[in-house]
Amino acid sequence: MAEPIRAYNVKTKEKNVVMHDAVITKTARGGYMAQGNDGKGNKLTCLLGEAKAIQAVADGVAKKGWE
Repeated sequence: MAEPIRAYNVKTKEKNVVMHDAVITKTARGGYMAQGNDGKGNKLTCLLGEAKAIQAVADGVAKKGWE
């Protein structure tokens, strides 16, 4: 089973919120960043390591937004 991407919601101060409609992009310095929403209209963003980012794209949890 694919592990969902989880992030901190700054607006509601909730931890480990499951990210929906995630798109993973590459930062200017070579890191990976996932952006999506919490299903209630709040935007979420989190930084990921390379292994977790590539695994999320391979599992179909997130879309690839670089290249």
